[in-house]
Amino acid sequence: MNTAPPSFTQARLAELTARLKRTGLRPTQQRLSLANLLFGEHDRHVSAEELHQEALTTGVSVSLATVYNTLNRFHEVGLVREVVVDSARSYFDTNLEPHAHVYHEETGELCDAPLCLRPELLTALAPEGTEAVSVEVIVRVKQRITPLNPPHSEGPVEEGSVEEGSVE
Repeated sequence: MNTAPPSFTQARLAELTARLKRTGLRPTQQRLSLANLLFGEHDRHVSAEELHQEALTTGVSVSLATVYNTLNRFHEVGLVREVVVDSARSYFDTNLEPHAHVYHEETGELCDAPLCLRPELLTALAPEGTEAVSVEVIVRVKQRITPLNPPHSEGPVEEGSVEEGSVE
């Protein structure tokens, strides 16, 4: 049997081991360590790079490739959802309920959107003779450009003020 890392309690180790075994995954030390970081009290969105950095920061010695492989296996067995925001960036979501996301293009932050995806809505979207198996809604947002908030500024400009380096 795997020995618990220092940050695990025996109860937490048993919980995570059972969770992995229910999906058919072998509870290896690295999977358990990453699951411990990933599945906390609250749902979260995390990229492989973010989880890798978190692992290193907490003393879990794991390669980025292992983090990718583990997250992909967790996705394959239904422990997390993959949210692809563009061809070069994806997040893994621990909230498995149908829901939408808001993606902030400038900051790269992904968060849940207050949009209810009810089962009857999903059914209505499917063409006759088919059934909806999933729906991915990602609302992309960026900072609004206004006269008081020009592009590439550090923040709003107060009326009547002169930005550094500008000529009147």
